[in-house]
Amino acid sequence: MAPSLSLERLSLTDFRNYGRLVLETGPGPVVLFGANGSGKTNLLEAISLLAPGQGLRRAPYTDLTRVGAPGGWAVAARINSRNGRADIGTGFNLSPGQGQRPASGRVVRIDGDTVGGSGALADYVEIVWLTPAMDGLFTGPASERRRFLDRLVLCFDPGFRSLAGRFERAMQSRNRLLADGVRDPVLLEGVEIIMAEAGTAIAAARKATVRRLADVVTARRERDPDSPFPWSAVALEGSLEEALESAPAVDVEDGYVRRLAITRERDRAAGRTLEGPHRSDFIVSHGPKNMPARLSSTGEQKALLIGLVMAEAELIAMRHGGSAPLLLLDEITAHLDVTRRAGLFAEILRLGAQAWMTGTDVSAFDALSGHAQMLRVADAGVHPLAG
Repeated sequence: MAPSLSLERLSLTDFRNYGRLVLETGPGPVVLFGANGSGKTNLLEAISLLAPGQGLRRAPYTDLTRVGAPGGWAVAARINSRNGRADIGTGFNLSPGQGQRPASGRVVRIDGDTVGGSGALADYVEIVWLTPAMDGLFTGPASERRRFLDRLVLCFDPGFRSLAGRFERAMQSRNRLLADGVRDPVLLEGVEIIMAEAGTAIAAARKATVRRLADVVTARRERDPDSPFPWSAVALEGSLEEALESAPAVDVEDGYVRRLAITRERDRAAGRTLEGPHRSDFIVSHGPKNMPARLSSTGEQKALLIGLVMAEAELIAMRHGGSAPLLLLDEITAHLDVTRRAGLFAEILRLGAQAWMTGTDVSAFDALSGHAQMLRVADAGVHPLAG
């Protein structure tokens, strides 16, 4: 089994409430405990920015700079990755030099060299996270479920982000043409062909990932039928996904191009494109009860979500010969009884993941005693648990 991903050293400069912080950790789980507002989630957010994307809060980069700090912020880490040990870092400069324009994105460095964008971090870091904001995943908008799924798709298809961007740009161009009253079929068909090619590829990538996830869920169900986290039935709902069930991708592309042409006036009236992968939904059901997750109780939804996140982490580990991703689990013990807490910790240890967990009560993590590093967060600092 390959060694799991882990942070060996984490450094923060003017990030959120931290002026300067250097934290060294071992390869095992890390528990961050302290009062609400002490900065526990800020640490998880900093770690999340060591992976591609906008981080677990999706906050504007300008908002991440410590209040009163003159420049910007920086997050750096020494990481034990699947490609060996590496020094990686990212940051944002609020004060560009003379003659420079303000930065629109963050800077990323790997072993001291500046690279083209955050996508390069995918070769070093894969992160799965669960935050209280995700508790409404099953009852909230479909866009949140698509985002949840697409983070997993990226682990299997690093080019997926570029593909999604290509579709989004083409769709925006089509929407502008329609809003401007353009009816030239040549102009419209040009962007619609791009939408069809990229959109069908997006749907196919999502379907492949959902199949992989369903296989892992089945394996987990067979391995532990009495798990405190019920198994989930997962599926995709959308016109392109449905078409791909019975037709090759090239035919699905052609069909989508035709539908886009037919629906131009409808979409013009609506002010947006009403069909495509941006409208698909990731459907989750409570497997044992054969019930949509959105209709399950709050406690059942939390248990389903944890089970789904752990299945996601296991799927990533399987892809890398048993090397687990980093886990960021914010306020994870809230609303979990003793049985479910013990079950979660057992899964983390079995997976061998470096899980970063936060909570206000350190006693909730007693079952991890001897297995995890316990750190108290207070006064913009991190301190080992006394005794």
